Amino acid sequence: MLSLYKTLVRSHVEYCSSVWNPYYSKDKELLEKVQHRYTKMIINMQDKAYEERLRCLGLWTLEERRNRQDLIEVFKMFRGFSKVSLQELFMLDVNSKGTRGHSCKLVKTRCTRDITKYFFSNKVINRWNSLDQRTVDASSINVFKSRLIYIRDNRMGFIMD
Repeated sequence: MLSLYKTLVRSHVEYCSSVWNPYYSKDKELLEKVQHRYTKMIINMQDKAYEERLRCLGLWTLEERRNRQDLIEVFKMFRGFSKVSLQELFMLDVNSKGTRGHSCKLVKTRCTRDITKYFFSNKVINRWNSLDQRTVDASSINVFKSRLIYIRDNRMGFIMD
């Protein structure tokens, strides 16, 4: 059942999530209900709380996965693995002296409308700027992913909004 979920259901729910990622909590809850309902159908999981089911099955919440995917997309842009160049969506912070965090900080522009405030190129900046130098300097995408897992396990609430 878990393999079916990961292959058939989650792939549809997460497809191009960097583009359409919802920002209203009611929309996030609707998406999360898909995983919530499905994990209840797995044998011996019906009586457990949602968070406990996720822990037992080794799953992340869908919101955590969407935010993680956003960070991975920015990393791909930094390393040149993406068709979209970094300069098309972001500006590097040249005033940052690298005293805290890492040397690849991004500038966050001021937004007055919700559509631009929650757009990919603006919502991912705070989370990206709070990464450490070791994570940003990862040699490959897989190393970057493993360091994000480490951060998630050690910095409570880092991946969540």
